[in-house]
Amino acid sequence: MRSTPISKGSPPSVLTQRLNRGASRDRQIHHLGGYPFGPSLRIERYAMGNGLSILLVEDHTAPTVAYHTWFRVGSRHETPGKTGIAHLFEHLMFNETEKLAAGEFDRELEELGAESNASTWLDWTHYDIAVPSTAFERVAELESERMQHLVLREPQVESEKEVVANERRYRVEDDVEGSVGEQLWATAFEHHPYRWPTIGWMADIQGFTVDDCEKFYRTYYAPNNATIVLVGAVDSERALTKLQEVYGGYRAATIPDPPPDVEPEQPAERSVTVTKLTPTWKLNIGYHSPALGHPDHVPLSVLCEILFGGRSSRLLKTLVRDRELASDVRGSLSPLRDPGLLELFVSARDGVDAEQLLAAIDEELDRVLVEPVSNDELERAKARIELGLLQGLQTNEGKASTIGFYEVVLGNPAAGFERLQSLNELRPGQLRELANRYLNRRSRTVIRVEPQAGAADATAEGDAR
Repeated sequence: MRSTPISKGSPPSVLTQRLNRGASRDRQIHHLGGYPFGPSLRIERYAMGNGLSILLVEDHTAPTVAYHTWFRVGSRHETPGKTGIAHLFEHLMFNETEKLAAGEFDRELEELGAESNASTWLDWTHYDIAVPSTAFERVAELESERMQHLVLREPQVESEKEVVANERRYRVEDDVEGSVGEQLWATAFEHHPYRWPTIGWMADIQGFTVDDCEKFYRTYYAPNNATIVLVGAVDSERALTKLQEVYGGYRAATIPDPPPDVEPEQPAERSVTVTKLTPTWKLNIGYHSPALGHPDHVPLSVLCEILFGGRSSRLLKTLVRDRELASDVRGSLSPLRDPGLLELFVSARDGVDAEQLLAAIDEELDRVLVEPVSNDELERAKARIELGLLQGLQTNEGKASTIGFYEVVLGNPAAGFERLQSLNELRPGQLRELANRYLNRRSRTVIRVEPQAGAADATAEGDAR
């Protein structure tokens, strides 16, 4: 259905009235309000009658459009014995559809001058396409085609299973950090689905059937489980008219609730020692942390930045530069729908064992428990976090990724700017309270990585080659 042109700047309610004339219930589009996005842009929220969510930002700075599709399904929605199927689908979605032969999807995008990618994590699956605005309509047709018309037969499924199995071997089983990180989450979580890896366990990957894939696809790749984020040089009528045309005929599915497992409080430190082919000792430590939407998450991200982020961070300065106990220090705070981990990875220098390293880490963390963070440290950390977000918003792709991420995790596409605003309210004393709450040894998990005998010699020999 094509509507007659509407003048630029017409209210969304007027636009949707025109689009919905004569449209069936599933195809009708409703405007559900909007959000300011930075000083000059605005996110408009729409919903189609079949449940498809649309977030649209007009930005005519450059003649491009970011076309992102977010599905509210990740590894947390899986069940034991079927882990990794969400990630497998990220691969399958680039294969044959009813209208497109194998390889045709990528070939057409390349001819249009578009770039595409995809990613899967614990809470979501994300497909992103950057395209010249003149090719928007064809990209909408391609993207909608694979949402409902993917071909799932034995050859396609078996081929992608082998691709994913090889990816697991390379990124996890043959990689020290990958395997140790997997061990950390599997040890820190005993009940919540975050305990298994997004890529899945190898036996589960190899055991998937076509029926498993069909069931997953028909359940989760439905319009009412998806959000389309459009950012760039496309007017609202053009975008909504096309989306109404290509998605309006799809029916909603019954989406099951994610597993209700709640991770109980950890009563004591958990510790595992593994032996790996690495020249020096390593530590991977996880402290249970709040969900992204929890009020403690923003201040804890600032504390994480002070301790582990950048060249001026406390642990890097102490362990790497001053005491020369470590060669590498990295930390991260998980941005998840449910409570996750504040994770620390440290590589020791030659001659330093895990206990020396852990004692030095504990000594530095104890300082935060008793001494207030300085105003200078706090302001530097806040500035780095703000810069990180704003740099990610310089392109249409970055804007769409930010909007989609906060939408699927928090249900608020403008939450990134709200988090920036909350930074201004932080005071040093709050960070000490947070450290006492989250950085205690009782509720942490420690993975010690012991060098395998001869690992240093093997590494040196490999470097010489």
